[in-house]
Amino acid sequence: MPSRCVAAACCNCPSETVSVFKFPKDVKLRDIWTKQVQRTRAKWMSTSSSVLCSDHFERHCFNEIPQLKASLGFAVQHKRVLIPSAVPSIFVRSAEKPDKKTRKSKAAEKPATKREKSSWGAGYAEILKENRVFEQYYREQGIVPTEEWNDMMEALRQPLPVTFRITGYRSHAEDLLRSLKVKHFQELQNLEVDGQKVDRPHLLPWYPNGMAWEINLSRKIIRKSPVLERFHNFLIFETESGNISRQEAVSMIPPLLLEVEPHHKVLDLCAAPGSKTTQIIDMLHSDVSTPFPDGFVLANDKDNKRCYLLVHQVKRLGSPNVIVCNHNGAQFPRLYMPSSTSKKGRTSLVFDRVLCDVPCSGDGTLRKNPAVWMKWNVDNALNLHRQQVRLIIRASEVLAIGGRLVYSTCSLNPLENEAVVAHILSKSNGALQLIDVSHKLPGLKRMPGLTSWKVMSRDGHWFSTWPDVTKRQRGRLRPSMFPPNETLDLHRCIRILPHQQNTGGFFVAVLEKTTNLPWNKQPKQWHSEGDVRNESSSTPTCDEGSSATPVFAEGSSAMPACAEGSSIAPACAEGSSIAPACAEGSSIASACVEGSSAVPPCVEGSNTTPADFEGPSALRDGICRPPPKKRMKLMGFKEDPFVFLKEDDTVFSSFEKFYGLDPKFPRECVLMRKHMGKKRNLYMVSPQLRQFLLYNSEFIKVINTGVRMWSCNSDMESSGCMYRLSQEVR
Repeated sequence: MPSRCVAAACCNCPSETVSVFKFPKDVKLRDIWTKQVQRTRAKWMSTSSSVLCSDHFERHCFNEIPQLKASLGFAVQHKRVLIPSAVPSIFVRSAEKPDKKTRKSKAAEKPATKREKSSWGAGYAEILKENRVFEQYYREQGIVPTEEWNDMMEALRQPLPVTFRITGYRSHAEDLLRSLKVKHFQELQNLEVDGQKVDRPHLLPWYPNGMAWEINLSRKIIRKSPVLERFHNFLIFETESGNISRQEAVSMIPPLLLEVEPHHKVLDLCAAPGSKTTQIIDMLHSDVSTPFPDGFVLANDKDNKRCYLLVHQVKRLGSPNVIVCNHNGAQFPRLYMPSSTSKKGRTSLVFDRVLCDVPCSGDGTLRKNPAVWMKWNVDNALNLHRQQVRLIIRASEVLAIGGRLVYSTCSLNPLENEAVVAHILSKSNGALQLIDVSHKLPGLKRMPGLTSWKVMSRDGHWFSTWPDVTKRQRGRLRPSMFPPNETLDLHRCIRILPHQQNTGGFFVAVLEKTTNLPWNKQPKQWHSEGDVRNESSSTPTCDEGSSATPVFAEGSSAMPACAEGSSIAPACAEGSSIAPACAEGSSIASACVEGSSAVPPCVEGSNTTPADFEGPSALRDGICRPPPKKRMKLMGFKEDPFVFLKEDDTVFSSFEKFYGLDPKFPRECVLMRKHMGKKRNLYMVSPQLRQFLLYNSEFIKVINTGVRMWSCNSDMESSGCMYRLSQEVR
């Protein structure tokens, strides 16, 4: 065996031709890589008569093991890699590119794909829309009658049609709908492209007032027809103006079942990207004669980046009654509003309507996201189940008595659907009721919820009940994943299957809160003098709408350790002498509930605060600052404060002279996003959102709110007013 490296020729190469390695700082990763190189080199040298030194072998080994390179986080910057001819071929990637004639001849030899054969250009033809485990799993679950199985699978392999709805609260909504029917739809009546007749848009029969439509067109055919291109550009323009919203048909169902009215306070717990939020805003402004409805919409999402996508969606509608927040929905904080009985008091904020559209495996979206065919596995639902349980628990806690909660997913899996609903129903002890909505939305084809299902482990074993689960599997599976032993009317849930009305798959459950949850008993009340009512109550309790641990009297030996500024209260530690043990069915703290997450901020006080409460600092200076870092861990960008203008601000005098501002105009609702310097943009919010910002900016990260009314324009200074009306004003 020769002793000289066969790749030594490249040692004399210029520095710019050598690959530059950037190894991770983690010592463990470097050790893993070194051992892998040594093992591979030893195996190669035992079967080859050539020799590669460690340095050159490592470079070629690096290029030969892309999976290891990706998993360890290595990066290679190739300016020009020179591969010597003496290096064995198993370590060399072909650097020679075929000429044009060779490439054309090879392309001609390839058979035509399904995309090329179809004149309609069906998308995603290169993705194999098959998954044997997926079919085996849902056949076993019995989500569809046997005679309809082939129809459902065939529908899942077809592209999803485009659906859109018209913003109904706009005064010109009827005019826009009339223009669509008379002008654009008539042009598509007898249109043919490449010898095929174009399907005319048709109405979604179950959507109220005929405001939702479906179009079965692809991008390829739109480019071939000037008529379709004009229609496409019209839809794009109206969408950017907020008059039309593109939204999947099944995604329109949860907001409709919420039955939002103008006076409702609505929470969208997992709002991004925002299509359902815009639909809720539409319903909130159903009375066009009222500029400021008494209610508002709080759109929340955990992902900071997706929050800005949410802002873009809601800004199209120009509503002063919506606020976008960034917080973990499972640990949604306790929020406050001013008390109606005391000037300095505050009450816990509870919502009349809560939409809980949780993150899910998304196998109901196979038609619009074909990549799910390759990614789907049983682990998706097993991993998401606990998070979904925590979200629905928190959603039920912030729901007002008599309020409505809608839980929805775009999944077909009962572990993400009926199992989650059954768990919260059993733990609520009758405080939550599943509503029968089978008579709602006539014209919508649906199936009832499942009452029995099985659980499949990641290694393919099926279990029907929790006692059947082996000890080895109990760390992965949970009792809440299995069907309940009691009757919970799960058939009242709604399942939408793709083959029924040419839609995606979806699940919806509507719940109503009839009384306080067992772990949210009636709180102690405070007199204005500071004494406590209901002193006979011996059990410490929580505020309605809060999942925090009970607030004990100051100085009590049973008071949980809650450090000042802490973002969460301590969970019920097993065997702890301070907090009660997490016994099943405990009604003391929501942290004891199966699947519950760490509880929100531990704030002293109760439903109405003592007389010496001075209120948040925003009430004194009008500056709604972001939450302090010591109180909660903030992710993403740092947001500017919301600063409300004083009613005697000099800017209003110029507005009165130039614009003829009405003296009754709510000046106290005008704000800007900086407390120092020039007022560049002025925004307006509803009176309810003004109170929300003043009382809650220290507890939750607010991303955006309000409608931009005026923008600074230095060219107008000579006219006596430096501000022009903004285009966001509708």
